[in-house]
Amino acid sequence: MVVLHVLFEHAAGYALFAVKEVEEIGMLLPQVEASVLNVGKFNSMVSLAAFFPFKSAQGALENMNAISEGVVHADLKLFLETNLPRSGKKKAVLGVSDSKVGAALQEEFDVSIQTGGVVAEVTRGLRLHFHSLVKGLTGLAASKAQLGLGHSYSRAKVKFNVNRADNMIIQSIALLDQLDKDINTFSMRVREWYGYHFPELIKIVSDNSMYCRLAQLIGNRKELSEESLESLEEVVMDSAKAQAILDASRSSMGMDISPIDLINIERFSTRVVSLAEYRLGLQEYLRSRMSQVAPNLAALIGEVVGARLISHAGSLTNLAKYPASTVQILGAEKALFRALKTRGNTPKYGLIFHSTFIGRAATKNKGRISRYLANKCTIASRIDCFSEVPTSVYGDKLRGQVEERLSFYETGELPRKNVDVMKEAVKEATDVVAEVKRKLEKKEKKRKKREKQKELEENGDTNGEVEVKVENEEVNTPVVKKKKKREAEETVAEEPAAENGAGETPGKKKKKRKAETEEAPNIKEEETETPSKKKKKIKTVEAEPAEESPETPVTEKKKKKKKSAD
Repeated sequence: MVVLHVLFEHAAGYALFAVKEVEEIGMLLPQVEASVLNVGKFNSMVSLAAFFPFKSAQGALENMNAISEGVVHADLKLFLETNLPRSGKKKAVLGVSDSKVGAALQEEFDVSIQTGGVVAEVTRGLRLHFHSLVKGLTGLAASKAQLGLGHSYSRAKVKFNVNRADNMIIQSIALLDQLDKDINTFSMRVREWYGYHFPELIKIVSDNSMYCRLAQLIGNRKELSEESLESLEEVVMDSAKAQAILDASRSSMGMDISPIDLINIERFSTRVVSLAEYRLGLQEYLRSRMSQVAPNLAALIGEVVGARLISHAGSLTNLAKYPASTVQILGAEKALFRALKTRGNTPKYGLIFHSTFIGRAATKNKGRISRYLANKCTIASRIDCFSEVPTSVYGDKLRGQVEERLSFYETGELPRKNVDVMKEAVKEATDVVAEVKRKLEKKEKKRKKREKQKELEENGDTNGEVEVKVENEEVNTPVVKKKKKREAEETVAEEPAAENGAGETPGKKKKKRKAETEEAPNIKEEETETPSKKKKKIKTVEAEPAEESPETPVTEKKKKKKKSAD
């Protein structure tokens, strides 16, 4: 007997359901489909065999990524090994909604997998009534889990998108092409509009952006004089042209124009000039992005043509997957299919025609050089796509090979072998990569040092340590000096006693010493509170009265003892 178990992946965890009974023959009947929508009827069809909740949101995201890629996660493997019955009289069949996951599970376990038919209908019912089939799971909690996992999954997909650097190039080249069309259209509008007033200027100045700047500068042609010749030269960069414009303005056939019309023409020409300046900035940005993302392709064929190839392919990875024959005619698909339909000659080149190499080649060699150039473009794109540290060494070497092939077609001089050129390129590239890595390591070390210094400054550890050391030095160092000075004071007190020595006995001297030692702690307390220089002054002041009067102050008890001794 065959028992069907259906695996259901939810944001809350994995669940395994045992299918009790199901209508396979009349599965598509409206009555059977309606029974799936009813919780009571559907509960009689399936029963929960096991449920494995995810421990954290991170674990749920890892399992979701594994399922989306068709890989069996360790959690899923452990869950099925524990709960799926694989021994006994009843033969288990595992139903899975995704065929990729089913194929991966069939490799892991010796179990027959079912993906279509009844499994799809049961999965539809499980998706609808899952929160009511699992105890302790409410509809609100299930929807929150799905929303949170959906957000984290989408965020991870966008964050770790391989083509995120290519997208900037694709958008930049699309905007650059659109700007070229718009600037050309607007410049023609300025020429036509200002041509009513000054028609001779169109023949003198052919460049669109220069014409717009001149229309902005000149305004009314009748106001042009010898004084404005210098400003005209700054725009035109040619003194002869500036003089020709001045002469043409004096004998122009154009009609007079009102100040309001001139103001509108000047405004429009200002916009066109600003667009042209923005286009230059965008081209510089594209050049910098291409040098970071695809430096070899940019060095070989140019930044603009390389960006167009990446844009047409969809990404740098897609371009790297294309064979050289596809890269050769990339952008000429219409011509290719028209030639195949009419059985005519197929196109020899597509977007790579805009490179300088095909234009420099002779007519009979254009097809040969385009095939050779497409071959080198595929090599450059693959190196850019799969190399860790981007360098333009290979692109420069490949460009040199194309130059040598061009000279071979013209002069017959044999080019170098590809093996020798690639050996040189590998050697140079290893040196460049090592240098780049060394610089990156230095930058990382500097960054870590700065972070440590900021942390120490924020925590205030350095200031605290210095203050503690200073305090210890101020407290501990005077103690040694106190002992030495105490001995000096005792000797000073003994000398006048020896000089006056009338009626004093050795016992009295000992008593005097005891009295002095009792005063010593008071001296210490005063010394610790004051700096080292002031301490010396205090000690000397206290030592001077000892020289004048050898008798030191004593307590009342000691006076009584002296009287009893006398």
